[in-house]
Amino acid sequence: MAAADAPGVLPSRDARPPGAVLFVCGMNAIRSPMAAALAGQLFPRLYVASAGVRKGDPDPFVPVVMEESGLDLSRHRPQTIEDLEDMNFDLVVTLSPQAHHRALELTRTMAVEVEYWPMPDPTLVSGTREQILDAYRDVRDQLRARIKARFGWAPLPSG
Repeated sequence: MAAADAPGVLPSRDARPPGAVLFVCGMNAIRSPMAAALAGQLFPRLYVASAGVRKGDPDPFVPVVMEESGLDLSRHRPQTIEDLEDMNFDLVVTLSPQAHHRALELTRTMAVEVEYWPMPDPTLVSGTREQILDAYRDVRDQLRARIKARFGWAPLPSG
């Protein structure tokens, strides 16, 4: 695990940081499982989950690029929002336009914050295997940076 991916701490703030975060994308095959895995790696005390608007198929490039960050997503099976056991989240982060619209519909009567983090769809990239993997790496790295910034990532104190 790279130092940049090492577990961090949620800094104390005046506003209470979320204790449970749901990441949602279109099919829970690429962006939302990546985000949930990264958030769980960076903030081990944060409860994270992921779901999609509709169920997709596992994406073969996701485990490859996530393994580079020390995360095993080879067993990830996409699920929908309706498949979740409960919706007790403090924050729902949506990663695609359709996920954002669905989350707003679903949470309109709930006390939950919904944030939209537009992320590119790496499946739209064509070219060599390496060019495609680079598109997935770019999404992974954008998600990592956004998660760190949003939750105020700081490395754990050594010693």
